[in-house]
Amino acid sequence: MPIRVAALYQFVRFDDLPAIQRVLDGACHANGVKGTLLLAPEGINGTIAGTNEGIGAVLDHIRTLPGCAAIEVKESRAATMPFHRMKVRLKREIVTMGQPDVNPLATGHYVAPEDWNALIAEPGTILIDTRNDYEVALGTFAGATDPHTKSFSEFPGWFRAHRAEFGEAPKVAMFCTGGIRCEKSTAFLKAEGIEQVYHLKGGILAYLEHVPPEQSRWEGECFVFDERVSVSHGLKPGDYELCRACRLPLGAEERASPLYEAGISCSACHATRTDEQRARYAERQRQEALAAARGEAHVGATYSDAD
Repeated sequence: MPIRVAALYQFVRFDDLPAIQRVLDGACHANGVKGTLLLAPEGINGTIAGTNEGIGAVLDHIRTLPGCAAIEVKESRAATMPFHRMKVRLKREIVTMGQPDVNPLATGHYVAPEDWNALIAEPGTILIDTRNDYEVALGTFAGATDPHTKSFSEFPGWFRAHRAEFGEAPKVAMFCTGGIRCEKSTAFLKAEGIEQVYHLKGGILAYLEHVPPEQSRWEGECFVFDERVSVSHGLKPGDYELCRACRLPLGAEERASPLYEAGISCSACHATRTDEQRARYAERQRQEALAAARGEAHVGATYSDAD
């Protein structure tokens, strides 16, 4: 049976985060659910995966939290479990922007996926992709501006540096993967004095689910933060894989590079890895292969740029 995947977020004021953390961690483990949930004073954000019953039980728990009865949930399916473990983490922000004075509840106007094409086709509409550069590289909407940011916290600085280019009273449409970054980016633009601010409700994932390919303005695939790596129209798994050393998504061309070694390095990080790191990665790859041969999931450490 395909795995049920639920991406969710809600901006709401939380108190006693450790107590909420204990309840959610217990509910997830009791129901065999894996993934990551982030808790902060401003709300909850994350993606979890499991059986239909397991995800349903955890969502029932989440909906009992203050202000979460109508939490935004985006569901999809995966052929195999896209996460290795369950983590419920306490954070300062559920999506890091670094602008403490921005009120994420004072957002721009929501636009349904079915109405998005009409909005971005209107003359004068400025279309901005609020995601990171490695995400945009996989796909984006035709005509979208790419801020070339490495992290979402760079977005405010980018906007302020380019504010004059947008004119006196611009109409700005923004989008991200599931909608959460646009909750903050549209609130930020409004705080900066931009009145006509719109964002895609449910994000790219909702658009790919509801808008037929023949009507779509989307080009490429959409990066997702789990083992699927990318999805396409209909939320079908895409063609990208993840470099286990630097965590960059790799298409067929990158995987054909002579510098690519599965689980060890890619052309982007090959020259930056030491022999010791490469040996660790190779051992991890060997352990994953052994686990796969036994029909098991390997849950060893996931290496990142810091390793």
